[in-house]
Amino acid sequence: MSERTSTSRVRARAADAVVLDDDATLHAMGYPRKLTRRFKAFDNFAISFTIINILSGIFSSFGFGMNAGGPRILVFGWIGVSVMVLLIGAAMAEVASAYPTSGALYFSAGKLAKRHKGAWSWFTGWLNFVGQIGGTAATGYAAATFIQVFVELQWPSYHPTAHQTVLITALIIVLQGLANTYTVQLVAILNRISVWWLLIGLVVIVGALVVMPDHHQSASFVTHFENNTGFTSGLYGGMLGLLVTSWTFTGFDGSFHMSEETVQATVSAPKGITRAIGCSAVAGLVLMLALVYSIGNYAKVAGAAAPPIQILIDGLGLRTAKVLLLIVIGAMLFCGLANLTSNTRQIFAFSRDGAMPGSRWWHSVSLRTRTPVKAVWLAVGCSLALVVPGWWSHTAFTAIVSVNVVGLFLAYAVPIFLRLRLGDSFQPGPWHLGRWGRPIGWLAVVWILLSSVLFMLPQASPITVDSFNYAPIALAVVLLIATVWWFATARRRFQGPVSYGRPDEVAAMDLV
Repeated sequence: MSERTSTSRVRARAADAVVLDDDATLHAMGYPRKLTRRFKAFDNFAISFTIINILSGIFSSFGFGMNAGGPRILVFGWIGVSVMVLLIGAAMAEVASAYPTSGALYFSAGKLAKRHKGAWSWFTGWLNFVGQIGGTAATGYAAATFIQVFVELQWPSYHPTAHQTVLITALIIVLQGLANTYTVQLVAILNRISVWWLLIGLVVIVGALVVMPDHHQSASFVTHFENNTGFTSGLYGGMLGLLVTSWTFTGFDGSFHMSEETVQATVSAPKGITRAIGCSAVAGLVLMLALVYSIGNYAKVAGAAAPPIQILIDGLGLRTAKVLLLIVIGAMLFCGLANLTSNTRQIFAFSRDGAMPGSRWWHSVSLRTRTPVKAVWLAVGCSLALVVPGWWSHTAFTAIVSVNVVGLFLAYAVPIFLRLRLGDSFQPGPWHLGRWGRPIGWLAVVWILLSSVLFMLPQASPITVDSFNYAPIALAVVLLIATVWWFATARRRFQGPVSYGRPDEVAAMDLV
């Protein structure tokens, strides 16, 4: 055994043996405590589980999967991609245990980089910020769309318009902003409710799909392959279908961002990440199988405006379908709420280190609620700005928010990659992967790169203005702006995460 490896293991065992005080850990990283620690381990798990949100993710993307690979990719693709996402989560969790701060990805990138710490931190932070803003906007838009599906089913004379969708989306995001304005304890309670809403909702929906339909597909139907993407290559169509699972598994960095409000964060945050992914993978597979085996007329369902809702209507009847649709809508609303919470903490931390315009304003914390209220409304305002183009064109809205998933996963990759470059010099926290850290980390980085390429490839043929995949353009615009900004001014004033002083000095700055 090499001396470096032996030293690394000794460090890991030492970290295991010490239960670090949360405030002492934060002070050692150079920050005073400004937020209240009201999140317990379950609350930390709940925020990532809610953002992943299998009901929201699967119901939103199931139709795409039916046409890009069909049941074979929906089911087996879910299993395979879930495993890869769990590896990403485990690699991120190891970093979260070492650096449990609201800054999460950008903070750890700045600390793990050997050189150019400011640049690594800057680009990671802005990818994370844009990805989360896009996620809040997209989730609110999806909820507004499904609300209108329900209204149209209830009152057939109602016909949704783009203007109505934008207005409902705006109302949803503002209400979620109001909920995040109050104490973190309220957010924790709502996230606990959301977990049970998701789990009970899953049981109800799956139970209804198992018991009520007169007909189910045969066991072999799970191997059925369908390619309606317009591309002649079945392999390409099936690879696109893998995106259904990747679209669903986003936002689990929420547990990382809530570290400064979580008790025993060095352990609770990494566990929150991995448990949220694991539970979502199992629960999502159950829901996916229930939907797949309940498909009746495949062509009819695949061509419907909302294929999962069509499955519910065909198998359960209109009245039951409407009740279950309300469960899905509720899950989407909880998802958006949790996503906005995570988004707010990233803004708070990024501003604390002076990386945003008006930073002193955005990282202030309300003395009454102990929440970063101004950061909440910045997140709300930015999300609303992304929604506005939907007033004129759904394609324009899709183009703007398409950077959501790519931005997030690339932001996930950076600190994992930098941790791998450090090798045995990496100082693990109490939760770590031991000798498996490097192989798991490399698999995670490789999968992120491969899936990011898939996200940016054409997803339908023929390629038109409406079917064009605007993710590469959106990503290029974000990176171009961040790069110009960096070389113009940011590199001279932003050197990465800021230390406010020695541990004893920052301890004196704590809010009581």
